[in-house]
Formats: sequence, structure tokens, C-alpha cells
Amino acid sequence: MPIPTPSSNAPLVRTVGMMQPLIWLVMAWRDIAKSGWASILHGVALTLVGVFIVAMARHHFWLLAGALSGFMVIAPVLATGLYALSRAIERREKANLSLVLKAWLNWQSSHVSKWDNDYWCMVQFGFLLAAAATGWVLTSAALITLLAPVPINGPLDFVQHVMLARDGWLFEIWLAMGGLMAAPMFASSVIAMPLLLDRRVTLMQAVLTSWQVVLANPVPMAFWASIIMIFTLLGLGSLLLGLIPVMPMLGHASWHAYRDLVDASHLPARDPLSAPDSQLGEM
Repeated sequence: MPIPTPSSNAPLVRTVGMMQPLIWLVMAWRDIAKSGWASILHGVALTLVGVFIVAMARHHFWLLAGALSGFMVIAPVLATGLYALSRAIERREKANLSLVLKAWLNWQSSHVSKWDNDYWCMVQFGFLLAAAATGWVLTSAALITLLAPVPINGPLDFVQHVMLARDGWLFEIWLAMGGLMAAPMFASSVIAMPLLLDRRVTLMQAVLTSWQVVLANPVPMAFWASIIMIFTLLGLGSLLLGLIPVMPMLGHASWHAYRDLVDASHLPARDPLSAPDSQLGEM
């Protein structure tokens, strides 16, 4: 079988209704029920990483606030295994931990050259998101350290002297800066990682398609972004335990968002060992 090369044809972008993100959540829970522990362990792993971050920065909340929120920026990459599980369920294939390991370790096995741009596209995207997360951590830490009236060493200090401060606009500035950095990252990544996993496209194609999705669906995407933010805050606010169900739910839902918003069926599949779409009974 000849190895396909990235196509210059752009994926087609669809429009959806405002309430469609709720459908994605329902479909996500169906995927969790079918994949079981293979999904739940993603949430457990993310929670453990969150616990590690809290343990390392518990006495430096000025750093912790940015570290936890920045960690969420790279969540689309961490959810790669969840996208693979949803795709397998859609194709009526086995959705288990073995598939997750294959998604992380063998996605590049179909390439002849290990030095072409397409081979490294997922790695590049991960580094870009990590760089953005690091930038936000440093920005957040600098804002809180320089502008807070007292040292911020714990959550209560953050609430009292940043969120509820009567004088100054530190919290508003902090939120505005976070939103300013988060909005383009959301637009760049909302469907980019599932598309990179599913089809042999370049990183530039994936990011541009993600932006086109947001521009073509501003209201549904704003609703979807608010859902992600609310559930993430609930997960963080429940001593991180809420991330165990939230991470798999949002990851699987993101796959269904990609499937609803993008038609990439005319592009070559990234996994040439899979059967053609027409033989897989796509939903």
C-alpha cells in the first residue's frame, strides 16, 4: 500500500447549532461507558499530575494559580488517547488501553522519512501549547508577585488580596490577561489535535482549520469554551478529584466536536492500516 502524503486540500468546515455542545457531552458519556477504565485512567493520570503541581507549589500560590491554569492549556494533547478511543468506538473497533498506547507510541509508524514536517506535527503542536502554558505561568506569577499588596502564599491569600481586594484591579487584569492568552489558544486547538490524529494534514492546516471552525461557529464555540471552563473549574475546585470524570468527558466530547464541525473524509487517513471510512460504518 503506498503511503499517502499530506494533501493540499483543506478540510471542509461545517456549522452547528448553539446547543450542539450538549450533544457532544452526551456522546462523550456513551464513549466512557463503552471504553471504561481506558477512559477513566486518563482522568486519574491528570489528577495525579495536578496533585504533584499542588504539592510542589503549595507554598507559592502566586505560581500555583498560573501553573494549574496553564496545565489546562496542554490538555488537548494529553487527551490524544481519548480521541483514539472515540474513533475506535465510532469504527466499531476495540477501545482499550492497548489502543491508547498505540495512539501515543505508533502514530508515526506509517512514515518513510522521520524528518519530514508531517511526522513531527503532533510533537510540534505539543511544544507550542507547552510554550503557551509556560508563558501564561510566568505572566501570572509576575502579575501576582508585582501587583499584589501582600505576598500570596495560599488560596485564602489569593481570594482575600486578589479576588476580593477593594483597591486596585489586579484580579480583573489577571482575568483579562488569561483570557487574552487563552482565546487564541482555544481557537488554535479546539479541533486541531483530533484532526492531526485522524488525518494526514500539516500542523498549519490543522491550526487554520481550527480557526475557521471558530469563525464559522462563534456562538456555539463560545458556548463550548464556557462549558470547558466551567467543568474545569469544578474539577479544580473539588480538590482535583472532579478531574477524574471531567477529563475523559471533555476529551471524548472534543472528538465528537471535531466530527461534527469538520469533514476531512477526502483527506488521507493517518493510520493506513485501518479500513477505509466507507467500510467502517461511520456514525
